[in-house]
Amino acid sequence: MSELSWKTLSSTYIHKGPWATLRSDKCEMPDGTIVDDYYVLEYPNWANAVALTEDNKILMVRQYRHAANIVSLEIPGGVIENGENPEEGMRRELLEETGYQFNDVELISTVYANPSTANNKTFCYLAKGGKKVQDQQLDEHERIIVEEYTIPEVKQLLADNKIAQALHCTGLFYALMKLGEL
Repeated sequence: MSELSWKTLSSTYIHKGPWATLRSDKCEMPDGTIVDDYYVLEYPNWANAVALTEDNKILMVRQYRHAANIVSLEIPGGVIENGENPEEGMRRELLEETGYQFNDVELISTVYANPSTANNKTFCYLAKGGKKVQDQQLDEHERIIVEEYTIPEVKQLLADNKIAQALHCTGLFYALMKLGEL
């Protein structure tokens, strides 16, 4: 690694759940300093997409987010299931949440939500040429409204701070750069 990396001496699990796991690591810093309790949240990896339809509209989803107590405007995506690669997870989530399939998909960013406390990555794709092929197939606790926006409308939503999910803002900025819109 590098001269900045810590060595994990031991790990103890405090909570293991389906969506989040909390562990406490005992670590040694490069200078020998011991960190007795460094808490790490383990989450599954996530995949999402800036999804453009055949007529160049960006699909966005609106849903309630309980931890923040907000109705959030987001790009579609979710947890990568066991056995899926990130692209498969993203394609499945797009189909379930929006009913759209895409013929042109490209990975545009891999980011960490908060690498100081959480270990998971988010893979963001640019998906183009979307066609509606089915109705939504939502999970038991999902209530999602699909909306379509033009690229100028999405740029204005970002400028007006109307998209609260930081990872989704990041993906949108990467996509807009890739599309030559920034």
